[in-house]
Amino acid sequence: MSVQSAAMLPTLCYTALKASCLCGSAPCLLSSCCPSTYNSTISRLAFSFLLLLGTFVSVIMVLPGMDAQLKKIPGFCVDGTTIPGLENKVNCDVMVGHKAVYRMCFAMACFFFLFSVIMIRVRSSKDPRASIQNGFWFFKFLLLVGIAVGAFFIPDGTFTTVWYYFGMVGSFFFIIIQLILLVDFAHSWNQSWVQRAENGNRNGWFAALMSFTIIHYALAFTVMVLLYVYYTQPDDCTEHKVFISLNLIFSIIVSIVAILPSVQEAQPTSGLLQASLISLYTMYITWSAMTNNPNRQCNPSLLSLVGASPTPPPAPVLGGGPVEAVQWWDAQSIVGLVIFFFCTLYASIRSSTNSQVNKLMRTEDGEGLTDYEAAPGEDGVRRAVDNEEDAVTYSYSFFHFSLLLASLYIMMTLTNWFIPDTDTETMQTSMPAVWVKISSSWLGLGLYLWTLVAPLVLSNRDFN
Repeated sequence: MSVQSAAMLPTLCYTALKASCLCGSAPCLLSSCCPSTYNSTISRLAFSFLLLLGTFVSVIMVLPGMDAQLKKIPGFCVDGTTIPGLENKVNCDVMVGHKAVYRMCFAMACFFFLFSVIMIRVRSSKDPRASIQNGFWFFKFLLLVGIAVGAFFIPDGTFTTVWYYFGMVGSFFFIIIQLILLVDFAHSWNQSWVQRAENGNRNGWFAALMSFTIIHYALAFTVMVLLYVYYTQPDDCTEHKVFISLNLIFSIIVSIVAILPSVQEAQPTSGLLQASLISLYTMYITWSAMTNNPNRQCNPSLLSLVGASPTPPPAPVLGGGPVEAVQWWDAQSIVGLVIFFFCTLYASIRSSTNSQVNKLMRTEDGEGLTDYEAAPGEDGVRRAVDNEEDAVTYSYSFFHFSLLLASLYIMMTLTNWFIPDTDTETMQTSMPAVWVKISSSWLGLGLYLWTLVAPLVLSNRDFN
């Protein structure tokens, strides 16, 4: 054997090990510099990566000018210059704009629905189906690509209209899941800083907690004032006035309940930090709902608010076109994508100790990572620790169902919650989208309130 061949052996072995992770049921491999982690965490991150990859593709498809770029490919589009064997094969109208987003998100929803069904009642990693959850990543990627390609051959017809209503229902529930994850994040944040305050600089950590709480409330109050100023009229926009007022009252109520002595005794980790973050998120949902009101007097464009042209943009064309350039690049959609990205990442790595949130998210109490060490094996490669031999730490089926809802939420966000009008081939704003968002904010506030009062109402149950 030559010296060069001997030098290549470690690389070939490492490549083979990586292939076993992609094509088999072996645990995902970690580099020697990676910290200790769990097999369950890596699996969630990998599935979330597939979701984010589909989201990235959807964003590219809805970018302005994509239809013109596709038509430059010889023989690719129906209307383009043809070459032998490829003429009239691809309708580029469904590969860009809102139609493309609907089909890509439909493929992701089908992918996660399939895994949600397959993983029903998986109790531990000893279940044969757990190897499908934690391995075979290359084949999963191929499956997602195959479903996505097939989705683009779905005839137009009533597909976009029917899938729009699926998207509204799914997004309704995902907004609630986002709020629950924000509650869990705030609980963990509050608990972490309180523990540090008790073990170290007490005044400094409590001052930091108070500062962030004040900032959240200040931002929520500022948003509320701006909504009253710009999204209401003295003799019009009655619905907006009611929405803003009710959500302001509900935010005050949950803030008061969060610091009641009886609630503090039953839920020591509850406090104003969580309530302030929920109040800010509620005001964002209120603003997001108002941006879907078809009444332009109650829904001014941001350009008109900063002194630019107040002329409302034309209705976007279903399959792309020049007006696509102004469709989803608005503030509320960008904020929605940022919150979605944060919640998706947090759902993949969360390890919660809040029993009420765990019940809602169908997960077990979190454990620290210090009890396990992903020690290098005989081959010198660090592997993830299988921490689910006795019981799973999260419901596989519910996790995939959450990603299914996330796919629908992305679809609605990238299309501004516009309803497709097949008669005029345009997308239009609609009041149902407004009511879906507002209703989800009310239900989410109700669930947060329940996490506070449940130990008091059901005093015979153990919530520790």
